[in-house]
Amino acid sequence: MKNIGIMGGTFDPIHYGHIVTAEEVRRGFHLDEVVFVPSGNPPHKKGRRITPAEHRLAMTELAVRGEEGFSVSDIEIRRGGYSYALDTVNAFREIYGEEAEIYFITGADAIVTIAQWYRADELMRRCRFIAAARPGYSFDDTNEVLAKYGDRVSLFSETALSVSSSEIRARVAAGETIEDMLPPAVIDYIEAHGLYRKGDPKDR
Repeated sequence: MKNIGIMGGTFDPIHYGHIVTAEEVRRGFHLDEVVFVPSGNPPHKKGRRITPAEHRLAMTELAVRGEEGFSVSDIEIRRGGYSYALDTVNAFREIYGEEAEIYFITGADAIVTIAQWYRADELMRRCRFIAAARPGYSFDDTNEVLAKYGDRVSLFSETALSVSSSEIRARVAAGETIEDMLPPAVIDYIEAHGLYRKGDPKDR
């Protein structure tokens, strides 16, 4: 039986916070693999400009290249339409089988809204959730979620790097350094493609 982690996100751009969290969770929950899944069209970011999927996918692939236990899937990008977690989990069930244990890795900030996700109760039956600590968010806010879903949600507090994609985008737009915030290959990609520069249509 496989233990598979799904690390979903916009990854705009991916950074060391994502990577370190994935590695700590992989070890802590004895996962065979963590699959990074860049979102195609996240419904919770409707109306916001997001860097084109091909760039976000390429940066994610560069970030985890050569890392043991990590892989990248473009399943949400290829599927088109809104990127719902339930559809992604069901697709992974088709790949790994119903006997696999699938863990959806998200942040402590996102887990408190899980009841509002698309067909949340069904999603909880199809996988387990791991809520990783994030700077500025308290696990105290998860009490209601834990009361409703019990052991379908695990809290993981070991990692809480103070890095965010929005901060990286702002730094690039301001001409400030992003060294040590994300892998060098991703920095090179951002520079080569002019992503996040001030005045660029992809800049938030």
